[in-house]
Amino acid sequence: METVISRTTRVGKIKYTNAWPVFHSFNPELLQHSVELVSEVPALLNRRMLEGSLEVSAMSSFAYAQGSDHFMLLPDLSVSADGAVQSILLFSREPLEKAVNGTIALTNTSATSVNLLKILVEKYLKGKPEYFTSEPDLTEMLQRADAGLLIGDHAIKASWENNGYYVTDLGQLWKEWTGHSMTFAVWAVRREAALSNPEAISEIVHAFHSSKERSLKRLTPLIDHAVREIGGSEHYWHGYFSNLCYDFGMRQQQGLELYFKYAYELGLLKHEIKLQIWSDNTLTRVKE
Repeated sequence: METVISRTTRVGKIKYTNAWPVFHSFNPELLQHSVELVSEVPALLNRRMLEGSLEVSAMSSFAYAQGSDHFMLLPDLSVSADGAVQSILLFSREPLEKAVNGTIALTNTSATSVNLLKILVEKYLKGKPEYFTSEPDLTEMLQRADAGLLIGDHAIKASWENNGYYVTDLGQLWKEWTGHSMTFAVWAVRREAALSNPEAISEIVHAFHSSKERSLKRLTPLIDHAVREIGGSEHYWHGYFSNLCYDFGMRQQQGLELYFKYAYELGLLKHEIKLQIWSDNTLTRVKE
């Protein structure tokens, strides 16, 4: 029998529903290695990964890029959409072509979507708005701004309300412009943890893959949980989970690389990003 490793690996869990399939059947108590699960919004998980107080986490794609020298991506895990994502939404008082030259309130809960919006507005739509960061409260946002960006469960709940706002899905807008998929979140490991505790990382990765596969084969438990906790209908949640992609194949990688390229060109990232993916035996460099 394999010896249990006492060293604890701290693993970050995104609270938002879009990551539920990867975490739903992930049970640290069933692992041979010691794992502590930390559940937070993306911004806090990103910060903890960057400062080193988590070893493994789901991360906003942009935060991964900011600290890419310290991280490796875990294989075949992401939250991506090849078109509409349904939970990254810009709400505006006027049509999009007018709103992009006004004032836009940005959610303070994730960097990926904020910077995707800036790329779309400035490179695609040629807008020149003023931005400010806000708590994710749409009513308060639109008291001060012409448009407000919400993500995750805040965006989903706001989309159910008949508030008369124009609603733009950033995943759909990205697909219309680039033809590519968009990856909003990735799973990453800090390099020192991957090198010093590879057996634990391997077990965690395989447990994530197993959870993802079981969840997507049988969505009913996730759908029921979402209806109880957030509201909405079974039909809505079945469509929502079925629409998202949790893999990280070549199509998702290409879309993410393009996003990073545009972010670098706008000065949102300080250097160009080359994706690096962890594996059991070696560090795999994408497209090398």
